Amino acid sequence: MISIIIPIYNQADKLSACLESIKNQTYDNYEIVVVDDRSTDHIAPVFRKYKKEFGLKFDYWYSQTRHWAPYTRNKGFKKTQGEFIMFCDADVVLAPEALSIMLKTLREHPEASYIYPSHKYGHKLFKLWPFNADKLRQMPYIHTTTLMRREHFPKAGWDENIRKFNDWDFYLSILDEGHIGYWLDRVLFTIKPGGVYSNWLPSIFYKLFPFLPKVRRYKRAMAVIKEKHHLK
Repeated sequence: MISIIIPIYNQADKLSACLESIKNQTYDNYEIVVVDDRSTDHIAPVFRKYKKEFGLKFDYWYSQTRHWAPYTRNKGFKKTQGEFIMFCDADVVLAPEALSIMLKTLREHPEASYIYPSHKYGHKLFKLWPFNADKLRQMPYIHTTTLMRREHFPKAGWDENIRKFNDWDFYLSILDEGHIGYWLDRVLFTIKPGGVYSNWLPSIFYKLFPFLPKVRRYKRAMAVIKEKHHLK
């Protein structure tokens, strides 16, 4: 079984599209756990609707205070039972064959701990490339939405003290424990722009405007990851 964990904060409209894409999957042996990070946008009706549609496959939990994505992912993980895990942000829309193709590929590659496909951010294509440990140590390039083996979930889980680059930190932690990923050369999901947890800006932005507060925060966050994982 695949356990799909969805952290959410104020994205009721995007969550509906995400859940519809899961409902339309060609593979149906899954469970869904949504963890609400104290949203204020009347998300409860969405939960009730899909609880009725998915039945026992669907569950949701509320946080009493705002904790951010790493906490909600860890909480969701603890509520699941699947042999395989997918952390799926609420602004992600999966292709109908995403789960079946990713699971088949992961089973065909026992050397890999997780499968990461190419994807789109709006109309922007992120084609990616084969897994490269040295490249991963240099830059973040693997999105949160991968399919991974439960037993290779890192011992410390998602670092709840890290907000920016928490996905990079997560995959570096997996690498530190001796596990690698495998690139699937298929576009299997699209990210809807404007999300809370998923965001992207062109790299040229950071080169042209190094003086902006957002760019400075970006560089400070990157320095934190490099120090934690002893990267140059």
